[in-house]
Amino acid sequence: MTDIKMAWAALGGDPALVSRVSTVARQGALEARLPVRELARACVGACALAAAELGARRAGLAEVPGVRVDDGAVATAFVSERHLLIDGRAPVSFAPLSRFWRTADGWVRTHANYPHHRARLLDALKLPGDASVEDVAAVLAERSAPEVEETVYGAGGLAVALRTAEEWAAHAQGVAVARRPLVERERLGTARARVLPPLDGDPLLPAAGLRVLDLTRVIAGPIATRTLALLGADVLRVDAPQLPEDPDAHADTGFGKRSTRLDLGLTSDRYTFEELLARADVVVTGYRPGALERFGLSPEALADRRPGVIVAQLSAWGAYGSWGDRRGFDSLVQVASGIAAIEGSPEHPGALPAQALDHGTGYLLAGAVLRAVTEQAEQGYGIALRLALARTAAWLTADGGERGGAVPGGAATGTARGSEQDRTAHGQRGRAADERGGTANDDSGTAYNQPDAWFVETDSGIGRLRHARSPVSFVGGPSNWARPPGRWGTDSARWA
Repeated sequence: MTDIKMAWAALGGDPALVSRVSTVARQGALEARLPVRELARACVGACALAAAELGARRAGLAEVPGVRVDDGAVATAFVSERHLLIDGRAPVSFAPLSRFWRTADGWVRTHANYPHHRARLLDALKLPGDASVEDVAAVLAERSAPEVEETVYGAGGLAVALRTAEEWAAHAQGVAVARRPLVERERLGTARARVLPPLDGDPLLPAAGLRVLDLTRVIAGPIATRTLALLGADVLRVDAPQLPEDPDAHADTGFGKRSTRLDLGLTSDRYTFEELLARADVVVTGYRPGALERFGLSPEALADRRPGVIVAQLSAWGAYGSWGDRRGFDSLVQVASGIAAIEGSPEHPGALPAQALDHGTGYLLAGAVLRAVTEQAEQGYGIALRLALARTAAWLTADGGERGGAVPGGAATGTARGSEQDRTAHGQRGRAADERGGTANDDSGTAYNQPDAWFVETDSGIGRLRHARSPVSFVGGPSNWARPPGRWGTDSARWA
């Protein structure tokens, strides 16, 4: 079940603390066949509870502050990249070649938002660099989806064949993913971690004084570190200068952080990184498994050089199994895991109403880091954390797959997303989830119509920003980030 009890248990939290969470349920928020609203609520609620727990410990409070999870705030934040305006301009989320394509035997989805991914896709299909959507469609229409998947992956690109949930459950990677816990937690060494000082002041910032090295890209990891920054952490994002970044994506997830660029292949930049690591409390990574190991950035190697460090690793497919070394994104995991088939129609695959695997896993990751810091106050040693978008997808489909879906190109086994039947079932599932989670549903009759109530306008060095508030909320906690995002890679490589 996608409720806060399971999410909180996955973080290793005390079950009794779930009673500190209350929910404002809003009909119409994140409607889907699958229980997306419930998953989003659980991930945000567990993260906020981890923050409240750590804040109470550091501030010497007798009781953990109450946590409030509002479906409106959650639904708005889960599509924050769509709501962002920069001087009134809306970002472009997907490039023309990032889409579903009809193949000779089904469907395939590609991801080509970055120039190097586009180039690899076209190279795999033996098409010129200026190929059009029509050119790609013509080539893919003559090939099988599994062949396209393997050919494009072999060229370093990103393409995934559409599978049903049943097909993914039988796939070697699907089997490997299902065997893993939602949040993998492992002890790192025996060295004592740095003890954070007691807290005072208003608002209560549970992560104040925590130094976080952010080695993540593309939504999930940056959302986790954006959340830690909201809660007071000193977050420094470090990117390789040779990898392009979408400035709009960076603006959406850059709140509260600073951003620098280091080439770890250069001796001088590597020395700077090691100086940063020597004082870091947390290292968060979001690159393809194995990509950072050549720089000595495995959890074990990091713990050797920075005893007591928390290392949080995020991947698309998991760092194990036959797909353990593959790149991936939320949209591709939805296609492989059966989500796109469940949410689709007989004519076309579908998608979740938000990149919920990215957003949900991001909040879970932030919550896991906060809980690790709390545990360190008692036990002292370093901790390795591992999460995967595919594992979050398995959680989502295990709870909601029985509602059925329409397999594109086959017989419909459910109703189209957004129908009255679906909306009614979704509302019933939401109320049931509140009861299972032991939460107080204090506004169950309220509809989610407009997200405006959860928007904020902020001036920044990149322009006037309209952006979504953070959905992480607890009594006495922060309501907004202390600093807006800056330009990518322009900050000094040092701790504040």
